[in-house]
Amino acid sequence: MRVLGAGDNVADRYLHQAMMYPGGNAVNVAVFAARLGARAGYLGVLGNDAAGRQILRALRAEHVDTTLTRVVQAPNATADVELVGNDRVFLRSDRTTALFELEDAHLKAMGEYDIVHSGYAGTLLSRVPEMAERAQVSFDFGSRFDPRDAEPYLPHLHLASFSGGHLGEEEAGLLVRRVLDAGAEYALVTRGSEGALLGSADGILHQEADRVHVRDTLGAGDAFIAGVLVGIGAGRDLRSTLVAASAQAAQVCQVNGAFERGIPFDAEAVRREHGTNDNSNDDQEAVTA
Repeated sequence: MRVLGAGDNVADRYLHQAMMYPGGNAVNVAVFAARLGARAGYLGVLGNDAAGRQILRALRAEHVDTTLTRVVQAPNATADVELVGNDRVFLRSDRTTALFELEDAHLKAMGEYDIVHSGYAGTLLSRVPEMAERAQVSFDFGSRFDPRDAEPYLPHLHLASFSGGHLGEEEAGLLVRRVLDAGAEYALVTRGSEGALLGSADGILHQEADRVHVRDTLGAGDAFIAGVLVGIGAGRDLRSTLVAASAQAAQVCQVNGAFERGIPFDAEAVRREHGTNDNSNDDQEAVTA
């Protein structure tokens, strides 16, 4: 199967490590799908600075097709991450360069893929109906979603994903049912250490989280989404798909960044610019999905 990540990318700058890592929902899903054996591509815009060049190198090293990746004369999108206690906190981001308008040529290219995945951090939500005319569409609504805003697009979605770590079990189940009733083929709610729910016409399955020694949870949800997309696309049963998706998410939690491949940057210069204090780095012991 062929999976296209379309939309956002970002260089996640870890101030406590002075390292920055390739990331962004669309990039991560493409990379994790490629690791699972899919033929993956990335449609998006990179800057021509060190961060953008590293993301481009990482995509190619992960066997993600960059034919639809455009490089512009601008700084790449960035997000600054600091350690507060044992929690990684996003301080600020500038995603300007990664934002782009979908062109007719992009829509045509999507027809060469089985699945097109995008998410909340990009600009493509309003174009989902057009995208769905070319390929099956997966969309990640993240954690700061309003179901009422999502509902007009749900009938066009193969997979609608939500980050529900802030939801109770009953709330997460109600969300899955609401999404399915609105017309999505599959509904996924990931809940971190509480596991995940995947709903379809056959009902709702719960997958417990794998217990691992957590270094960094960044990208785990994207890995889970990729695992679900590839498993369903390969015709596997949903239980096997969830088990494999959870295992991949757990692996991601044991590395820095979404999928490593980091490079150093001048963290002190960023701190001086934004007045950020230093913190120490400790790993965590936790359960995660």
